[in-house]
Amino acid sequence: MNHTPFREALINLDALSANVQSLAQTIGTPNLMVVVKANAYGHGMIESARAALAGGATWLGVADIDEALQLRAGGIAVPVLAWIHAPDETFDDAIAAGITLGLSTVAQLNAVAGAVDRAAAGSGAGAGAGTGAVPARVHLKLETGLSRNGASEPEWPPFFAAAAALHASGAILVEGIFSHLSNTSVEDDLAQATVFERGLRAAAAAGLAPTLIHLAASATAVTVPALRYNMVRLGILAYGVSPFEDRSAADLGLTPVMTLRASVVATRRVPFGAGVSYDYTYRTAEETTLVLIPLGYGEGIPRAASGRAPVVIDGQRFVIAGRVAMDQFIVDVGQASVAVGDHVVLFGDPAVGHPSVTEWAEAASTIGYEIVTRLSGRLERTFVGAPS
Repeated sequence: MNHTPFREALINLDALSANVQSLAQTIGTPNLMVVVKANAYGHGMIESARAALAGGATWLGVADIDEALQLRAGGIAVPVLAWIHAPDETFDDAIAAGITLGLSTVAQLNAVAGAVDRAAAGSGAGAGAGTGAVPARVHLKLETGLSRNGASEPEWPPFFAAAAALHASGAILVEGIFSHLSNTSVEDDLAQATVFERGLRAAAAAGLAPTLIHLAASATAVTVPALRYNMVRLGILAYGVSPFEDRSAADLGLTPVMTLRASVVATRRVPFGAGVSYDYTYRTAEETTLVLIPLGYGEGIPRAASGRAPVVIDGQRFVIAGRVAMDQFIVDVGQASVAVGDHVVLFGDPAVGHPSVTEWAEAASTIGYEIVTRLSGRLERTFVGAPS
């Protein structure tokens, strides 16, 4: 009998570093941000951040300030960009920790200026005197067609004017300008890039000269070299999951970082016609063996994958039988010899015979991003590889 932890996401940090190194060589920009938001897409933020840096990342990206502060608490001192903020965010803690702020509104610019003034007053220096974390480093976020956060084109004149005034005063350093693409098609991305270029010209006309320009994330960074500017943001590709429908991670020379696995915790021999799990959406077609796997939607296993998603048990492939429950699901292994404690792999590296994240995404009618990011609950993460 083989022994595997009860339920585990095995994270290969060497694979993550190698993926980042390979993508850095392919993309070739002087600055490379690896995004580690949402617990590094479910892979473990601190450990993944260190692995990304070992692979050549020069920046880290997160959604919010709390995530950025977790990186600092973990001893990570490299530049970190956070771009989604609470309506009443004061920015004091972020500025004290040297977090770079993605800002989208004049109100946010003013709030950052207020935090800089408070920090300067506390240090006995004037605003912009460079004491401690003053001035605040900011990247201006532009809305170019995704209809999410960012300053839209009619808002640019007051937004750029406020940023330029605060930059001139020494309260902030406008270090970058960025936006985000829809990835609907190359044509749609190029149309957004046209708007982005107008934004860059408007910023320059307002007297701003940011040194970092970034627009492309994983998909566009690979497919549209013209949109790389001097920095790209790598997200899902760093973790060896493809954002493309027609190209796998292996096609891109990348290795999946996560293997999701567990141990069989029970077996049961049942007759023909036995009902399986809630609602009896599956009934056995013969006398067969059912095995119980201790993973469910409490760990982030999608209920939508019920009856569809593949698993491998000791090298043999099967499909989930019936409904995924909160804590468990069942696999009908037929006449195969499966015992309590045997390995079960839900997904991992197809190169070694595992189902892929993409297969699970297709089974659940979603995308690979969601499959790995949603994993939580009682799931244990085990890290292997050099970075620590």
